[in-house]
Amino acid sequence: MTKTTEKTEKIETAEKAKPRAKKGKAVKQISRGRAYIQATYNNTIVTLTDFTGNVIGWSSAGKLGFRGPKKATPYAASIIVKDAVDKVKNYGLQEVQVFVKGVGAGREAAVRALYANGLNILAIKDITPIPHNGCRPPKVRRV
Repeated sequence: MTKTTEKTEKIETAEKAKPRAKKGKAVKQISRGRAYIQATYNNTIVTLTDFTGNVIGWSSAGKLGFRGPKKATPYAASIIVKDAVDKVKNYGLQEVQVFVKGVGAGREAAVRALYANGLNILAIKDITPIPHNGCRPPKVRRV
């Protein structure tokens, strides 16, 4: 056999070996879950989980093709939420508790987009870490 026929055979076998979703396999129905929104100055990430913390869908601005400073805009946050909610539609998610972390511009837009995309919001909690006096500052510079 020549090299070209070997390559084509490998490609054909690789195409046949792709895993497929099993027909008739029921997706676990989750009616209540949690939505974690991480809104930084540079990006916005939305993660949808069940109550035990198992991730069922996520999305971020960089994943959807936003580049540079556009990733942290409220518009990007609304598009991210729409993408994440579309991924979990077949799980039957209807109600979420929202946990917001960070100080970015996409905080409020993401929460509003969750409601606009058909999810009922049970509670909103801010889990942004706050330093309790933080690290020791550097010593004074002497010139």
